[in-house]
Amino acid sequence: MPKTPSIYGLMAEFDDPTSLIAAAKRTREAGYRVYDAFSPYPIHELFDAMHCEDRRVPLFVLLGGIAGGLTGFGLQAWVSAIAYPLNVAGKPYISWPMFIPVTFELTILFASITAVLSWIVLSGLPLPYHPVFNVARFASHASQTGFFLAIERTDPKFERAQTFEFLKGLGAKEINEVAA
Repeated sequence: MPKTPSIYGLMAEFDDPTSLIAAAKRTREAGYRVYDAFSPYPIHELFDAMHCEDRRVPLFVLLGGIAGGLTGFGLQAWVSAIAYPLNVAGKPYISWPMFIPVTFELTILFASITAVLSWIVLSGLPLPYHPVFNVARFASHASQTGFFLAIERTDPKFERAQTFEFLKGLGAKEINEVAA
């Protein structure tokens, strides 16, 4: 007996961004939590409709910036006061005004590197394959004219028949099963 492929979820296609935003709002209100939306360009209202509240990247950037600032200041203080102390004209070993440029530059450097790396890791990249590309319509229209909403099978509320009817009720022009 041939093994039936498991499904990743159900995907609905919508005509325009307004329909996709409304569908995302209703999906959230209906209790679905594991879903994603796809469009050819960023739609800021869509993030609000989906309640995308992951704020880890800014926190990591802040921590990276703090680490960079402390590294820059600490390295200069260590070199000036411990490793190679030179008393020039009776000035203190740790003269913080001259440390500002390097401290600032390392703060920016560490924060920007942390921003890029945390974004890559938290986005799950590199992702060479995603199951939504198994849907022919998505593969051919997602980057040009397609507006899609996919509800994943891992959602606690997902039940194939009920979810299909729910997506149909949202006014989707086409609904497809996404093979895993």
